[in-house]
Order: sequence, then structure tokens, then C-alpha cells
Amino acid sequence: MAINKQPIAKKCRAFDISPATMGYGNKKSNRNPGGNRRKKVSEYGAQLKEKQKVKFVYGILEKQFHKYYLKAANMKGITGDNMLRLLELRLDNVVYRLGLAKTRRMARQIVVHGHIRVNGQKVDIPSYSVKVGDVITLRQKSAELEMFKVLREGTSTVTPKWLTFDAPNLTGTVAALPAREDIDLQLQENMIVEFYSR
Repeated sequence: MAINKQPIAKKCRAFDISPATMGYGNKKSNRNPGGNRRKKVSEYGAQLKEKQKVKFVYGILEKQFHKYYLKAANMKGITGDNMLRLLELRLDNVVYRLGLAKTRRMARQIVVHGHIRVNGQKVDIPSYSVKVGDVITLRQKSAELEMFKVLREGTSTVTPKWLTFDAPNLTGTVAALPAREDIDLQLQENMIVEFYSR
């Protein structure tokens, strides 16, 4: 399994996104502060940067990302919105959005280590796509871990409206499909579609 080991703070600065949106509060990079300022970026360069940004945010690599694009292109509706919806419905992202993990990388690890149950069944594949009505819970033994006990008292994470989270029982439910306005990242998904349509 390929693992993305890119430095978080450096990449956040390169893509002009706040580390806080990635779940990191105090990460900063002061190296080469003016190195990211090119006066003119070509259309291809802007499209490539947008694609790389989305891949970085969701923590996936090129081959898998391209599969999401192809699947989104074959679905009804707007390709860019479909692609972002597919990415949001990944199990590791849902675990992060529910507040069970501080970052998407941490959520991925929680899933891989077998802490998560979907409709009562163990799922340890981060790219597993959840559906409307799916119930995400923690393994009974895992719920006793200190890192999850804190969540029972209430989480500071704002749960998106397409998800519901029952903090005392540490249970999340996919109430609806995510809409484009539910995705709080500053993304231009149309540029990614244009990039792959070349």
C-alpha cells in the first residue's frame, strides 16, 4: 500500500491552505517565505495545482484519484461535484468529519487498525465508500480507549449537516449525500475536470 509522506506545513503553504483546515493547529513553515510567488502561472499549471491540492487534502495518490474522476464522469450530474462527493464519502474522511480523529491521516490509521464498524461489520479499508443510512461506530473495546473517551463529553468539531453524531454512544450516521456547499474547502473542481479532459 502506498503511503503519502509529504510534509504537511510545506504543502499547505504551497497550496495556500491553512493547516487548521487539515486538522493541524500549530504547524508552520517559515523556510523560503517568498519562494511560492511566481508572477505568471500557465492555465495548465493552475489546473495541475488544483488537482494536487485536492489529492493532498484527501490524502490519496494519483492512480486512485484518477479512478474517482472516471467514476464521477460516468455518473449523472456535474462531474466536479460528483468527484468531491465520492471523496467526501470515503470512510477515512467520514471518520474525520465526525470528529473521531483530529486529522485525515489519523482517521486513516484508525480505520486501518480495525477500530471502526460500519453497520456492525468491521471495515479496515480507508477508501470504503459509505452510503446514506450507514451507521459508523467504534469497536466496543476501542470505545474504552482514552482518545475516544474524551469525545463522549462532547466534541468541538462541527459535524457537517449530512452527518449526525451521537457523542455519548460515539455513533455517527450518514443522513444524506453531501452537497457541494457542505464541502468547506476553497476548491475549483472545474479546473480538475478541465485538466483530465485535455
